[in-house]
Amino acid sequence: MTTKASYDEEELEILQAWEAGTLKPVDAMVEQIASHRVAAEATFKKDQRLNIRISTRDLKNLQARALEEGVPYQTFAASLLHKFVSGRLSS
Repeated sequence: MTTKASYDEEELEILQAWEAGTLKPVDAMVEQIASHRVAAEATFKKDQRLNIRISTRDLKNLQARALEEGVPYQTFAASLLHKFVSGRLSS
């Protein structure tokens, strides 16, 4: 069983709303789920390869940061690139 201490702030807010019975269903739930599924599949589809050369120092730092995040460094690098090109990470 997971304790409340293991949830982040947003998850705790949702859990509290669930326990209080204040959550309400969304309109057109089936359509919403389908739309989110399509978006998720498009986001995580990896159909292209990118080869780059970077310095040893940058690679070691990238690997260290990925380790801190608990993800493989290539996944971490792809996530950073995605965030940057989608405007969620500024230079």
